[in-house]
Amino acid sequence: MPSTDHTRNIALLIDADNASPANIDAALTILGDLGTVNVRRIYGNWSKPGLKGWSKLMHRYALEPQQQFDVTKGKNATDMKMTIDAMDLLYGGRIEGFGLMTSDSDFMPLAMRIRQNGTPVYGFGTARTPEAFREACTRFIDLNAMVEEEAKVEQGETPAQAVIDDELIKLLGDAWKASKRDDQGFASLSEVGQRVANRSSFDARSYGFSRLADLIKSLPNFMTEKRESGLFVKRVR
Repeated sequence: MPSTDHTRNIALLIDADNASPANIDAALTILGDLGTVNVRRIYGNWSKPGLKGWSKLMHRYALEPQQQFDVTKGKNATDMKMTIDAMDLLYGGRIEGFGLMTSDSDFMPLAMRIRQNGTPVYGFGTARTPEAFREACTRFIDLNAMVEEEAKVEQGETPAQAVIDDELIKLLGDAWKASKRDDQGFASLSEVGQRVANRSSFDARSYGFSRLADLIKSLPNFMTEKRESGLFVKRVR
């Protein structure tokens, strides 16, 4: 029997050298969209003082530390260990989704290989994460931006208006144009979203919205219409 969304077995692999411990809550919450995060491994040289922030969270989040010493100065063996473990998990056949928490572009080939197996990959990083890794993921989320916006909401502040550039409008517009439309020009948002996913690692949460529907509704370029079969969208300019 195929797994449901809530019972899918998910693995979160964290590159401690290139990820902030302040963002672990957000990453685990987002991965809840995929299923249950049963595998939680974090990689690093735990003799480094810079990783103390992560060390304090091991038990709280049930993170399994993976020790990897820096064998040669300037060379990071952590990346290799994390990649090997990911491939072992993939070929084990029991993992149905991956979260890769890193801002290191060296993991681009790993993300691409996992996706080639038909397994979704969620990348978690920052705005400085190289495009190569971001686009290799099924979804990429800028956790720093997301956490900052959530903190503003909790403090009663109005979140800053997300910057929606022309490239994103074009991406959404092209997806709408390629989707099946009715006589009024409306296309199913689910189909539009699927076409966006096929072309980009875009995720609405990176723009301060919890869902694609909320982002679309905020744009004057599109009109939405709620129907019994779901939400439909039409480009108006």
